[in-house]
Amino acid sequence: MKALLLCAVFWFSFSVAAAPTPASEQLEQLKQQVIQLNRELFLLEEELLFPPQTQLAVFLSVDSGQFFQLDSVELLLNDQPVEGHLYTAQQWHALQRGAIQPLYKGNIKAGEHSLTAVFIGKGPDKRDYRRAVNHRFNKAEDAVLLELQIKDRSSDYQPDFIVQPWSND
Repeated sequence: MKALLLCAVFWFSFSVAAAPTPASEQLEQLKQQVIQLNRELFLLEEELLFPPQTQLAVFLSVDSGQFFQLDSVELLLNDQPVEGHLYTAQQWHALQRGAIQPLYKGNIKAGEHSLTAVFIGKGPDKRDYRRAVNHRFNKAEDAVLLELQIKDRSSDYQPDFIVQPWSND
């Protein structure tokens, strides 16, 4: 892939050199072409590594985080650990402000699967809190996109952990 990019850069440099424009304009045109090629190469690489027919992507979001402060999350796919993340204070504040974290991206076979997310942190009254949520899903032809949501439940001052599938419509 890198050899292809290098060949393209040389080819573009020769084609740009033949045009009667000032050197700075040629260099800027060459930079823009390399950036565009790099972008296209990245998209092709993503499509090859994670084709929609086998893709599973998991994201994490937080409602407001008043009743739960996340320290770490662990993902298990079919009872096998696939991802774990330990949060810094800065990452936690970003999630509280509305960021959505891409937590996991991988390939799975078609069929029935089970995703378990284990959340560890501080719950109400700053007590240690550990909760798991399980989600069973069927992998077909399209990519499976799941969002793990941590929401505040004000009715009893407890956190709620939800798995929300994203539709591909």
